[in-house]
Amino acid sequence: MTTYLDQAALQRALHLRDLSDPAQGEHAMQQLVADIHILLGKRWSCPRLLQRRVPLVFVSDNYDNLGYLPEAAARDARYTRYISAGYMLRSQMSALIPETLRSLALDPPEDLLIVCPGLVYRRDSIDRTHVGEPHQLDLWRITKRSRMTPSDLNEMILTVIEAVLPGSHYRTTAALHPYTTDGLQIDVEVNGTWLEIGECGLAAPQILAQAGLDTAEVSGLAMGLGLDRLLMIRKGISDIRLLRATDPRVAQQMLDLRPYKPVSNQPAIRRDISVAVQQHLTAEELGDRVRQAMADRVDELESLEIMDETPWEELPPTARSRMGMHEGQKNVLLRLTIRHPVKTLTSLEANELRNQVYGILHEGENREWA
Repeated sequence: MTTYLDQAALQRALHLRDLSDPAQGEHAMQQLVADIHILLGKRWSCPRLLQRRVPLVFVSDNYDNLGYLPEAAARDARYTRYISAGYMLRSQMSALIPETLRSLALDPPEDLLIVCPGLVYRRDSIDRTHVGEPHQLDLWRITKRSRMTPSDLNEMILTVIEAVLPGSHYRTTAALHPYTTDGLQIDVEVNGTWLEIGECGLAAPQILAQAGLDTAEVSGLAMGLGLDRLLMIRKGISDIRLLRATDPRVAQQMLDLRPYKPVSNQPAIRRDISVAVQQHLTAEELGDRVRQAMADRVDELESLEIMDETPWEELPPTARSRMGMHEGQKNVLLRLTIRHPVKTLTSLEANELRNQVYGILHEGENREWA
């Protein structure tokens, strides 16, 4: 059964600041977006169409009209924030593309770069590099000038790297997307580790045709980039929470693309909790549950890591009884790393947060408070 977002969670999502939107305040992320689409427009000598829309979209535009099969795992409510049977909070900026292509079908452009930056909404785990509402930039080139080829795609990748991570060592690996052919994943090397920054491919002819475009004369390129990760790499930031920090010492540094200078190095406090939850729940769902329930304190939680999981039937009776577990549940051992990005937390505050997370997640009849 699909679970729909409640009104309070929907309002929180709709009121979250989009860091890529200049109308919602200045942020360095906006410079990244501008640098990318301006350089691509110059490279191709084509106009640009910037699209910003409310995050509520048709499920059909987020999935069906982008080629996702009905049984695609991405559609699962564990990963998607559904509002109703037909509407959802977009899980990718590509959700804006079908409507945009339909609007171009009557008079297809000679050459056009569609630019779609904004927030997307998912259920994700809690750690230093993930949030439930990341920023993405989708770039689609639609052209009648020539047939797009993998060579054009590689030129697009090189141009984007040149714009935002000049001098970086990058690689591409084959990847499958329902809305592209010849799909690729883009990784850059950071301190000896490969990090994914986006995916791309040739625009799938069936997606163009479904929108009403004549694929005998129109072809295209499609690319999706993770803006949070790009900005973190560009500025040398290891904790995604800093991008939204309100502390003036941090916020002032988020107004440009210069390297980040740490304002403090807070010690981590770790607390382990043992909870009983339904067996089907994933790390992403547990993380999303905590985010939604304690939005006012989630910045104090650096990570929520699953250390071990044991299904009900494998636990000794004494353990089941102690937690008040029921059949169909599992015991999950979680490690909380408690550390605010800019201020020191006391042991008492850490214990309070530990108890809050425990109270949110534990579904057993018996509770053990710290």
